Amino acid sequence: MADNQSTIALNIGTQRVSMAVFEPSKSGALVLKAYDAESILADPASEAVRAAQISNAISSLVSRAGVKGKVRYSISGQSVFIRFVKLPPLDDDDVEQLVAFEAQQHVPFPLDEVVWDYEILEAAGEKEVVIVAIKGDALDEINESVNDTGLGTAEVDVAPMALYNAFRASYPQLDEPVLLIDVGAKTSDLLYIEGDRFFTRSAAVGGSAVTTAISKEFDVPFSEAEAHKTQNGLVALGGGHTEQLDEATAALAMSIRNAMTRLATEIPRTTNYYRSQHNGNAPKHVYLAGGGVNLPYAKEFFEEKLRLPVDYFNPLAAISLGKGVDGDRVSKEAHMMGELIGLGLRGVGKSKLNIDLVPTKVGEARAAEKRKPFLIGAAALLVGGAALAGLFRMQAASKAEKQAASADAQFEELKPLAKSIKDAADKEVALSKIASQYVNAEEARNYWSDVYRELSTAFASEAIWFTDFSPVAGYSPFGDKAQTGEPVIKDEFPSLPYGQSALNDITVETGRDSRGKTAPSAQVNAIHVRGYWLNKKGVTSNIVFEMIKRLQENIDDGNSHFTFTIKNKGKAQKLEPSQIAPSVQSDPAEGAFAAAFELVLPLAEPIDYR
Repeated sequence: MADNQSTIALNIGTQRVSMAVFEPSKSGALVLKAYDAESILADPASEAVRAAQISNAISSLVSRAGVKGKVRYSISGQSVFIRFVKLPPLDDDDVEQLVAFEAQQHVPFPLDEVVWDYEILEAAGEKEVVIVAIKGDALDEINESVNDTGLGTAEVDVAPMALYNAFRASYPQLDEPVLLIDVGAKTSDLLYIEGDRFFTRSAAVGGSAVTTAISKEFDVPFSEAEAHKTQNGLVALGGGHTEQLDEATAALAMSIRNAMTRLATEIPRTTNYYRSQHNGNAPKHVYLAGGGVNLPYAKEFFEEKLRLPVDYFNPLAAISLGKGVDGDRVSKEAHMMGELIGLGLRGVGKSKLNIDLVPTKVGEARAAEKRKPFLIGAAALLVGGAALAGLFRMQAASKAEKQAASADAQFEELKPLAKSIKDAADKEVALSKIASQYVNAEEARNYWSDVYRELSTAFASEAIWFTDFSPVAGYSPFGDKAQTGEPVIKDEFPSLPYGQSALNDITVETGRDSRGKTAPSAQVNAIHVRGYWLNKKGVTSNIVFEMIKRLQENIDDGNSHFTFTIKNKGKAQKLEPSQIAPSVQSDPAEGAFAAAFELVLPLAEPIDYR
């Protein structure tokens, strides 16, 4: 079906794989010639067969569409590392070198192990770069699933960037700051768009989190919970919305609302981060995209929580529908087609952002294609040169002798400069170390913000609040000498004079040095949290342990800074709830309206603080 002018677009999500074929019209507009989609069950228990499920879904779409050739496809935002970095004012000739340096500092893997690309963003006189990276072996695995269906690879984009391109083409006159919420299966991408300014961040809450909540609430398998959600589910609203529903439907709606509230709680925090760290403006309008907003009353839920006008994203304004396309289906699923339309715009050169993550095989093929003219030319020169070799051999030998003598003279002339070059190189290394210290300090600051954000999201409830958040060292929950750890930060740190350290001198028996003396611990390995739970109707001290279960869900999903499994005598041992929450008052003190609790939450990776 596809020809050289067609663009085959493929969006690979966790729970849904969709395909579209576009062709340019005579006027240059983008025409949708075919559209189809396949669903995949996003059960966390089936993660091992995810690649096979995706490959089967792509094969089914290719077979039904009858397409062949090269495809432009996008991968989910959760699969990649995205970082926005502001650049100093530099000449264009220096930008590429500076971006490579920034990539080394921000990408959490060696650059030779990742595939990465970048795009320059210029807005309000500032120059910013978005860096996108993915582990090379992970990209190759995805690309193999695509190529196994008979399709080649033209370009690999990332879902948030493709979605941004579709939004800009669909709402070209929109200047006010907006938030585009793309609710996927595992994560939700939050896109902040205002003019040429763009920022995106992922929240670890999606459709599968809603299904998991239903599965646990009603004690049913994941597949059955997914069926309940899609067939009977709706989002409960405030103000007695569920009073008109039957008991089972009302319970299902409240379970969905509680899970969606985790996402709604994350959005204001991300907005504050965007405003404070990237000088952005708060959104004045919200658009919804993705399969996770298909539930009835999802739009009204976000209007209630965000207190902003909310609409479904409609990217169809950027395209025309060709003959034979099911217009009713396309209109119904328009809010899930943004990535496909963004990829189609890449095919006709009308995209604002152009990220291309190049798989290993594609890179090798492109390099070979570039070398082909040179190899043909070299072969021709070799044949012709053989005839002239004898004639020029004597002349070449004489010329080589003169060049050798000239090279020796230049070597002696440049030899005194070697020390200066070495000194300059040493200075560069020293400056690079200093720069790395600043970069590490910034990353550490962001780390603690992310830790607190995760904790606040897991404990999002009107009946719980925190009063103290303290990193501790030397936490050891097992054995006769079990310890909850010692606080790293001094209690009096707000009133300390400028220049005086706010860190406690902590000595924990973590081993002995070469002189037999106790070696001090310089690592934070747990967080000590104090707070209160509100004593009101229907709320008991069990709410603290319910919130701990929420945090456990993040840990189980692999998206947490914490761990509840600690090595004890060489064996992994899961902590008991009483170890995680060593102190939880069952009732408030006399005359009080809230009861205190304490948590000790081990970090998955200890953090150096010296």
